Amino acid sequence: MTATAPEQLAHLSARLLHDFADPSLLTLALTHRSYIAEHDNVESNERLELLGDSVVGLAVTEHLYRTLPDRDEGVLAKIRSSVVSEPALAEAADDVGLGDALLLGRGELLSGGRGKPSILADAFEAVIGALYIDAGYAVAARVVLQLLGSQIETATVGPGGQDYKTRLQELTAQRFERAPMYVLSESGPEHGKRFHATVTIDHKALGTGVGTSKKRAEQAAAQAAWDALTGGENGAGVTRS
Repeated sequence: MTATAPEQLAHLSARLLHDFADPSLLTLALTHRSYIAEHDNVESNERLELLGDSVVGLAVTEHLYRTLPDRDEGVLAKIRSSVVSEPALAEAADDVGLGDALLLGRGELLSGGRGKPSILADAFEAVIGALYIDAGYAVAARVVLQLLGSQIETATVGPGGQDYKTRLQELTAQRFERAPMYVLSESGPEHGKRFHATVTIDHKALGTGVGTSKKRAEQAAAQAAWDALTGGENGAGVTRS
């Protein structure tokens, strides 16, 4: 695996909405420990990951504290735990395309390392650590909230709230005894991709949606399908047809 191409770093920086004063920090954040085993005089992203873990946790906690004044400490802790979990961080990393830019050793490449949740989540934290060093807490926190926005929203409303994917899955299980399927496509340049999702049951389209990430597109499609199946009702008392 050769070094990440400059144009790839530029595209990633654009998605992060930050032009690094020290681009080497971003390269370091993308360097997995498996890569350094095959290259001399190279450092892994583990130190940045440790730093980024603290920055992510503080940014999310501060946001929840300020925006949810009616929630007690226990509830806030549960929401934070959900948002900074490995699956949530890996999903955010995938949305921004970190996997494609990672520097991995041959073994990790062959075993699908670009898509491993643990590697993606660690890289996400390392990138936030790099942002913190390059531009300070305010910039790093802004990017954290930007990239984890949909995860925060889902965790905040909880089950049965505005998480339309969960609501649609429950509805289709009642009505059709099966789960919906999502078909994704994308358009636009690397630094400004738009994702298009279609949700189907038995190959029949129920709804479509567009978003700046895969998850947002799927949520939009799920909401469209929900509205089509329920007439926009809140879901209370929905029965199987």
